[in-house]
Amino acid sequence: MKNKISALMDGELFADEANHVIAELKSQSSAQQDWQIYHLIGDVLRQPEAITREVGSAVHERLQLEAVILAPQRSMTEKARNIALSAAASVMAVVAVSWMAMQATPNKSAQLAAQTSALTRASFVLKPQVNAYLLAHQELSPSSDVQGGSAFIRTTNYSNEDVAP
Repeated sequence: MKNKISALMDGELFADEANHVIAELKSQSSAQQDWQIYHLIGDVLRQPEAITREVGSAVHERLQLEAVILAPQRSMTEKARNIALSAAASVMAVVAVSWMAMQATPNKSAQLAAQTSALTRASFVLKPQVNAYLLAHQELSPSSDVQGGSAFIRTTNYSNEDVAP
C-alpha cells in the first residue's frame, strides 16, 4: 500500500488506479497515517527552512511524559557473594592447572632408577675406515640441528684397545 500511496503522490497512477487507492485511504486509518507522513516528508524536502520546531525540546517533553523506572540497589551481601565466587573460581582454576601439570609429569626419578639397574653395557667395534668416512662428511650429517655447527664439533681418535670386547 505504501508504494501505491507514494506513486499517487508522485502522479504516477492512472485515474482508475488513483480512485482505487483514494478509496482505500478513506477506509484504512494506517494508510491515512502513511499519507500524512509522506506529505510531511515532501514538505520538509521542498522547504527545509520552514520547519522551525526544535527537536531537543520535543524529545525533552516526551521524556517527561514517560514513567520512571527505578532499579533496586544491589545489597552488600550480593557484592560480597560475587567477589567470593570470583575468588573461588580463580583458586579452583589454579588447582586444576596444577593437578593437570602434576599428572602430566609424574615422579620420573623412581622410574629412571629402576631403568638404570636394568641397563647393560653395549659392546661394539668400530671400523677405522667407516670412521674416516664419517669424519670427512660430518658437515652433511642430519644429526646436527644447527647449520654451520661443524666448526664447534671436536673430533677425537680412538684405538681398538678402548673398546670393550
